[in-house]
Amino acid sequence: MRTRIGVAIVAVTLALYIYLVGQRAVLLVASGDPVGIAMGVALVLLPVVAIWALWRELSFGAGAERLGRRLEAEGALPAEELTLRPSGRPVQAEVDALFPAYRDAVEADPADWRAWYRLGLLYDGAGDRRRARGAIRTAISSERAERRR
Repeated sequence: MRTRIGVAIVAVTLALYIYLVGQRAVLLVASGDPVGIAMGVALVLLPVVAIWALWRELSFGAGAERLGRRLEAEGALPAEELTLRPSGRPVQAEVDALFPAYRDAVEADPADWRAWYRLGLLYDGAGDRRRARGAIRTAISSERAERRR
């Protein structure tokens, strides 16, 4: 629940930023001054990029959460209990021992979104956020393709 509140706060703050920058862009373009017009046009691009980034992150979060709930309902979430360090991170040796099985599941069926999602969870637990997000994005895409069939 705290995550949703944090996301909502960031989204509202970004929406306010987009509005204020857009307002300034209109004023600069309306000034008629060539430099002001150029700056106004440049400022229009910032909110467009911000809206795209916000949409992408929110859709990723919603998709990841949906798949997580679905896996939980199916009883297919990883069942391994890992020893946690005081920092809350799992012991790396335990993660490394699990990795081959999760990787092999993805290699055995690259279209299986469940295997990709579980691999993403393992990467996330290991602290590799870039690979975790990549695996979960693949899971979201694979699940969408599965629904279309």
